[in-house]
Amino acid sequence: MNYERVKYETPATGVARITLTRPEAANAQDYLMLSELNSAFDEAAGDEAIRVIVLAAEGKHFSSGHDLAAPEPNMEDFPTVGTQCHFDADGTEGYMAREAEMYLGLCWRWRNLAKPTIAQVQGKVIAGGLMLVWPMDLIVASEDATFSDPVVAFNVNGVEYFAHPFEAGTRLAKEMLFTGRSLTADELMDRGMVNKVVPLAELEEATLELAVHIAKRPMFGLTLAKQSVNQAVDAMGMYSALQAAFSLHHVGHSHNMEVHGRRIDPSGIDVIRSEA
Repeated sequence: MNYERVKYETPATGVARITLTRPEAANAQDYLMLSELNSAFDEAAGDEAIRVIVLAAEGKHFSSGHDLAAPEPNMEDFPTVGTQCHFDADGTEGYMAREAEMYLGLCWRWRNLAKPTIAQVQGKVIAGGLMLVWPMDLIVASEDATFSDPVVAFNVNGVEYFAHPFEAGTRLAKEMLFTGRSLTADELMDRGMVNKVVPLAELEEATLELAVHIAKRPMFGLTLAKQSVNQAVDAMGMYSALQAAFSLHHVGHSHNMEVHGRRIDPSGIDVIRSEA
């Protein structure tokens, strides 16, 4: 397939690598990028020769999150894979349906791909950037990588794929949200969110080495192992928690529309910029 926002390649036997290719915008995500990313994941998942999928990004930063400057999307331009509908409905109904499809829905879909996935992360991972990293099974990060979700400053609870307690632990998740501060790769490796931290110059090689090592295992065994771990977390109520937080996220958006006439509190922009 021809992609505008991502690149698809097979750098080693049994390994596919999908790379975000919008470095001039710090790989900010518009709906086109997310739709193409989903298609690329499907391409790798459907290829019997592929056993491991790597998600990487060009440029200094992995992803600065959602592209807040992107125009209002027309959902007819993107193939949908979930059960949402009425995307063009007025008010919260249409907006919530779009985000349920393109944010929470796609993230959960990627989290449950049958093949192991690895995020190759450098630079900043901000807010919506976490929604690309967290659905992956493993995370290899460069020493300069940082992770943050500062959007409580916008008067909402956090990003739409609200996996913070499961990924960072409850107290660090609260600190992350309350303060908006950036967490280092080393700090998050100590908490179990990051698997490996390497010098930036070694990031691609270290990630590919791990992927090649995993790809030596039989595909069905890898799938069963992944499902076993995911189902253990599912039994703890992860998906129900994600759905509940997503609903609260849209309570915040609706409140902001009533108070500020926008889905976010505009004063949050100055707060975040002052602390960057």
